[in-house]
Amino acid sequence: MELIDTHCHLYGKDFKNDIAEVIERAQAAGVTKFYLPGIDSEVIDSMLALEAQYPGVCIAMMGLHPCSVKEDYKEELALVKHWLDQRPFVAVGEIGLDFYWDKTFAAQQYEAFEMQMEWALEKQIPIVIHTRNAMQETINTVKPFAKRGLRGIFHCFSGSYESATQIVNMGFLLGIGGVLTYKNGGLPDALEKIGLEHMVLETDAPYLTPVPFRGKRNESSYLTYVIEKLAAVKNVPVEEAARITTENALKFFGK
Repeated sequence: MELIDTHCHLYGKDFKNDIAEVIERAQAAGVTKFYLPGIDSEVIDSMLALEAQYPGVCIAMMGLHPCSVKEDYKEELALVKHWLDQRPFVAVGEIGLDFYWDKTFAAQQYEAFEMQMEWALEKQIPIVIHTRNAMQETINTVKPFAKRGLRGIFHCFSGSYESATQIVNMGFLLGIGGVLTYKNGGLPDALEKIGLEHMVLETDAPYLTPVPFRGKRNESSYLTYVIEKLAAVKNVPVEEAARITTENALKFFGK
C-alpha cells in the first residue's frame, strides 16, 4: 500500500534530532513521498536542505503563508518570486487567508494571496491553500483564478459539505488529515457524499496529530490512521482508498 503525505513540515525544529528515523518509520508504513510547504524566509534554507538530502522523496513548494504576511510582506513576496524564477517547484504554497489570530493585515493577505495565484498561473503549477476562519472568503477569492485554469488543494480541509461541494466544483482537491479522526470534528459527515477522486492525504506534521496520538507530535507514519478512517467513512477497502488518493496526489503534483 503506497501513501503520499501531501503536506508536512518535516524541515522544522520539531524533527531536527530524529528526521532520519521519522522518514524511515513513514517509509516502513508505505509513505513514499513527502511534500514540504513553504512558509516564509525563515524556513527556506532548512526546507531546501531536506529536499536535497532526500531527492525525489522530500519535495519542496514555495510560498508565503498568510500568518507570515506582516509589515515586511513585500520583501517576503519578492523572495518567493525570486525562488520561483530560480528553479522549478511543484506548487505555490502554502498560501491563503487566515483570520483566526488577527485581521490587522487582512488587506495585505488578500494582496499576497492573489499575487501568488497569478505566479502559479504564470508558472503553470498548482497552489496549496491554507484557510482558517476564512473559508468562504478563500473560496470566493480563488474562483476567478480557477476559471482561468488554476488547480489546487484546500489543505487541512475541515469545512462543511457545502464548502466541500464548492471546492470540488472548482476542480480543486481536499487535503484530508488528522482532523478526520477527531470525535467532534464533523468532517466524516461533510465527506460522506464527496468522492475519493477529490481527496488527497496529508498530516501537516508536526501539527494536527490524529487519534490515538492527539496531543503529541504528528509525523508522516501516522498517515495510516488517516487512511483507515477515510476508508471507513467512504465504506471502501483501505487499499482502494490508498490507491485513489495516491493517484490523485501524483497526478496533482506531476512528480
